[in-house]
Amino acid sequence: MKHKLILLLFFGSFLPTLGQSSDFGNWLIYFGNKDFSEKWNWHHEVQYRNYDAIGDLEQLLLRTGIGYNLTENNNNILLGYGFIASENYSNNNDKVSVNEHRIYQQFITKQNLGSVKLSHRYRFEQRFVEDDFKMRFRYFLSLNVPLSKEDEDSISKWYLSAYNEIFLNTKSSVFDRNRLYGGIGYRLNTNIRFELGYMNQFFESSGRDQLNIITFVNF
Repeated sequence: MKHKLILLLFFGSFLPTLGQSSDFGNWLIYFGNKDFSEKWNWHHEVQYRNYDAIGDLEQLLLRTGIGYNLTENNNNILLGYGFIASENYSNNNDKVSVNEHRIYQQFITKQNLGSVKLSHRYRFEQRFVEDDFKMRFRYFLSLNVPLSKEDEDSISKWYLSAYNEIFLNTKSSVFDRNRLYGGIGYRLNTNIRFELGYMNQFFESSGRDQLNIITFVNF
């Protein structure tokens, strides 16, 4: 009960900022994973991205995929599909709707350095953006550092999370964007965890900051 109260206070302290107009973007994210067997799994996610705190939609992203474990819990390959509905601002400050269908392949490998958990993800995307076709490569490196001792379920409740992800196009310009993230997380149990963090996304000549509120569910 004490840990649950701390969790509510922790996330609740940020809720007032969501109702205020701000140039600081906000992403609400859900990641789900369902294991069908020791080898096969189903990944699905929903991301609701805002230009400001909330209410000014930047992008709605729906992604799913079927994965296969090459080795137990350490190496996974996945074939997936994503639908992305974007609301882009034009030069005269009007919004333009852009829809994208995306097919992607990825490989995730994990390793432990003491108590620190590392994850590498390599993803290749084929993007159908309206009448245009694009391809992109992404490399994602994340780390997870426990902040508390393991409980009876052999999990650390509080942890630090960080990642960096670079996006590279197959056409010019090659550099697409880079995302740098740092946050704090709480494991409710072995199947559910929450994260709250800050992400800086920078492009070739511009950048943007986001608050990320993330829920992870395994079932």
